[in-house]
Amino acid sequence: MRELAKQIHDVIEKLFENICDGTKFPRLRVGLCIGGLPISEQARVFERGVHVCVATPGRLSDLLSKKIFNLQVCRYLVLDEADRMLDMGFEEEIRTIFSFFKGQRQTLLFSATMPRKIQNFARSALVRAVIVNVGRAGAASLNVIQEIEYVRADEKLTRILDCLQKTAPRVLIFAEKKSDVDNIYEYLLVKGVDVASLHGGKDQKDRHTGVDAFRRGEKDVLVATDVASKGLDFENIQHVINFDMPEDIENYVHRIGRTGRSGRKGMATTFINRRADISVLQDLRALLLEAGQELPLFLRDMGGPELEQPNDSANADDKGCAYCSGLGHRITNCPKLENVQTKTAAYLSRPDYGGEEI
Repeated sequence: MRELAKQIHDVIEKLFENICDGTKFPRLRVGLCIGGLPISEQARVFERGVHVCVATPGRLSDLLSKKIFNLQVCRYLVLDEADRMLDMGFEEEIRTIFSFFKGQRQTLLFSATMPRKIQNFARSALVRAVIVNVGRAGAASLNVIQEIEYVRADEKLTRILDCLQKTAPRVLIFAEKKSDVDNIYEYLLVKGVDVASLHGGKDQKDRHTGVDAFRRGEKDVLVATDVASKGLDFENIQHVINFDMPEDIENYVHRIGRTGRSGRKGMATTFINRRADISVLQDLRALLLEAGQELPLFLRDMGGPELEQPNDSANADDKGCAYCSGLGHRITNCPKLENVQTKTAAYLSRPDYGGEEI
């Protein structure tokens, strides 16, 4: 979320410069409010006053609670990547931010997927909402050629080098684990690839340095965890490589959505093996069918529901899981919902919450 906020801040800052340059307009100011950077520097910017604040929920809630600035005259709120913020557990911070608004406001909520938790949140956060659907929420872009390869764990690194030959730069490589990101990064460095890396274990300065180098074209490849899968916009990404299949189909859609943008064609290659979760593979199979992609033999043999009307957003609500939007299962056997229920049950059973001590 920090990289996305920084990206939006930089775009707005450039826009304001162009608006005010050579005109009589007063200078317009935008402030950046994110974690990982000194809070004192951000406080000084906001104490001088800004016209636009770009923030992550945690740091913004913190600054508002400390009364470093207020939202008394703010009338416009944008929630970008709302599904991601809720997945990361920021709902409480967002609702805290709502409480600091003193007058009427217009709220815009953007989400690439619309699982039930987002729908419930939107109903409580928006008033007389106007809903705009662009295709089916959670569907994969038709501009992306999706290739699924069965690759053994000990062959993945060498297979990455082969995949890099499929397209010209730039290439994004995603991995679930920070340790895998580091291993891929070091391997490609040894092989002479111009590569940068990004994950949550790096300090904010290193994260910005890697992202900026990739964005400026100084690096051909960026290896990252899902911190880079949503919101971040890099021009002309030719190829997305998934070192592993994400734990849920939403993240898969977000990852491959980094390519095939603005009407351009793109490619996505995903490595899977026997460790992949069967329910996620069923969702993947349904997603490929919906997008009119060719099924690899091992997914074809899985069986499962056939989609009679690919890309038909009108009937999308009747398909798949109402909780996570996965097409390969129903809510009664949703692994993501089961995981949430398990965590909730474990929390409620804690002795300090009133559960019995075993």
